[in-house]
Amino acid sequence: MNAELVLGGARSGKSRYALNQALAHSGPVCWVATAEAFDAEMQARIQHHRAERPSHWQSVEAPLQLAAALHAQAGQFVVIDCLTLWLSNWLCRDTPADWQVERAALVQAVADFPSPLKLVSNEVGYGIVPDNALARHFRDEAGRLHQDLAALCPAVTLVVAGLPMAVKRTSL
Repeated sequence: MNAELVLGGARSGKSRYALNQALAHSGPVCWVATAEAFDAEMQARIQHHRAERPSHWQSVEAPLQLAAALHAQAGQFVVIDCLTLWLSNWLCRDTPADWQVERAALVQAVADFPSPLKLVSNEVGYGIVPDNALARHFRDEAGRLHQDLAALCPAVTLVVAGLPMAVKRTSL
């Protein structure tokens, strides 16, 4: 397995780190985006991120079905950006059974993925306990997902102020 979990806060540089890793790769690259554009501001963000990537890269939008998207990209360097947006997409649909099935499918897909993989996600566990049930549920689910993926991935990187710090490194 050649997977790396890339964690960081908002605007920490985690997506830039993954982008630079992908730019350094000599083979085909697929960027899997999980964002959904529900307003003009988010549409502008998505357009900005698309403009950063080379036009010859494959782009896949997968706001919900990440495991299927990952299976379809075997043989390529894949970046998934980002897991916490994906989690938000699921939690806003209020289908907990479907979420648990898709979450398990993603963890298995990551374990089975034969090519280089970067998983970008927001680390949200450093703050105070949120004051509402949905935010607490989000924080808890993100934390559990990160723990499961960090256990699988031979590399975990924390990005702070644009600086990547190795949290875990085992044989890649």
